[in-house]
Amino acid sequence: MQLLEYTPAFDVNAAAAIAGEHFGIRARAQALPSERDQNFLLTNQAGGKFVLKIANRLESREFLEAQNAVLKYLERRVSICQKLLPSVSGEEIVSVKSHFVRLVHYLPGVPLAKVGTHSSGLLHDLGRKLGQVAQALADFDHPAVHRDFHWDLANGNRVVDEFASLIDNASLRELVLKCRFVPPEGLRRSVIHGDANDYNLLVDPQSMTVTGLIDFGDMVYSYTVGDLAIAIAYVILDKTDPHATAEQIVRGYRSEFALLDEELEALWPLVRLRLAMSVCLAAHQLRQQPDNKYLRISQQAIEQNLPRIYADEKGFS
Repeated sequence: MQLLEYTPAFDVNAAAAIAGEHFGIRARAQALPSERDQNFLLTNQAGGKFVLKIANRLESREFLEAQNAVLKYLERRVSICQKLLPSVSGEEIVSVKSHFVRLVHYLPGVPLAKVGTHSSGLLHDLGRKLGQVAQALADFDHPAVHRDFHWDLANGNRVVDEFASLIDNASLRELVLKCRFVPPEGLRRSVIHGDANDYNLLVDPQSMTVTGLIDFGDMVYSYTVGDLAIAIAYVILDKTDPHATAEQIVRGYRSEFALLDEELEALWPLVRLRLAMSVCLAAHQLRQQPDNKYLRISQQAIEQNLPRIYADEKGFS
């Protein structure tokens, strides 16, 4: 949880200089939002776009190598993930002022969070694409993703216990504590993306299909059903019927990747746990960076909607 203290602080001019020196790309840079790293959109004179990723100073090279490995692995199996670009020296990771830097292709699209209407077709396609990623990741592994990570759903109870006291709203704090999760026996684990939220999912506004899953910085070996739970958690906020919305995503997911009975049983409790973790970690991180607008994303919607999401006891079959 000390990562925010070591967030890189490069400006757009420095980012453009890094792109030119290390990757041979002459481009203008534009800052993109991030929790603990820095990302810059690079646009060259021909209109080509790339994303320069500058890692937190505490991020291990081994974990960045794992992210590179999964991108190369998924490139051959799914269509919605970014492609890695090597530096002019042929290295996939370069070091600049104690920060590791990488470059990936830019994926066009609008964040799902900014798509006004989530049609049934879009929700089904979202589930289907996540199912394809789950199917592909079933055979992927890397030592660096077997880690103790604060956003891991398997650490959810610990996060709630440690940080719920920082929530100012007493009724919300009490509700968050009720979201602790007891996993059923036999809950599968595998490598997951770890943060399939509605800002990391991109949509083509013309076809209204999911075209991108970005940012593997939260990748972890955890509950296989975790990516589905995380995606559902953010999509159902402000929906008139959250459970019906979730069911459409689940149907799309199951068309590509089968869920076991215990995963269906755990899915809704994991949705609630993810939202509870978000409230807790935002409360903690905002005390460190009170002006970081990225950390406030989704918080108001979660506070308003968690009570009725928690009260919904419907399951999936």
